[in-house]
Amino acid sequence: MKRNTMNDKPEQPQPPDRESGALIEPSDEAIARLERELADMKDKYLRLAAEYDNFKRRSVKERTEAWQRAQADLVQRLVDALDDLARFAHVDPAQTDAKTIHDGVDMVERKMWKVLEAAGVTRVDQVGVPFDPQVHEAVTTRAADHPGQDHTVGAMLQPGYRMGDALIRPARVIVLQWQGGEGRGSGDGK
Repeated sequence: MKRNTMNDKPEQPQPPDRESGALIEPSDEAIARLERELADMKDKYLRLAAEYDNFKRRSVKERTEAWQRAQADLVQRLVDALDDLARFAHVDPAQTDAKTIHDGVDMVERKMWKVLEAAGVTRVDQVGVPFDPQVHEAVTTRAADHPGQDHTVGAMLQPGYRMGDALIRPARVIVLQWQGGEGRGSGDGK
């Protein structure tokens, strides 16, 4: 019989031989626990997906309502000017002189611009500035009188408008082009 000495290692259980293909069957308890965890994770996922869908729907609704409120607010501020314009459009020309009508229309324009400027609307209507395709629409060209005017706005045909940084409508302009002193005034842009 062999005696154990201090240098001998106690026997430890050996893991199953993987090469033999033997699999360890999980216990019924482990399977049940894993199935519960999987069911909990599925439930959490479905709840999170539903919350996200609700959030998206709520966000779209809130944005739509905010946009509608902003539009209604702007229209509310413009209706006074529109009422004034309607009054001037329906005056009897036989009983009103042209200066009164002109002054009334001028007053309505100032009133409307006061509202529009408060809303952040500005005009794009400068002449003599460099042509910028981001804010200008070139309708035609005209010969420039000197090289410093090359590719500058020579005339405004229709003003453009911005609201904040957003371009609402580009300014329609005539662009000057230097032609080296030849063909000045031809307007053909060649």
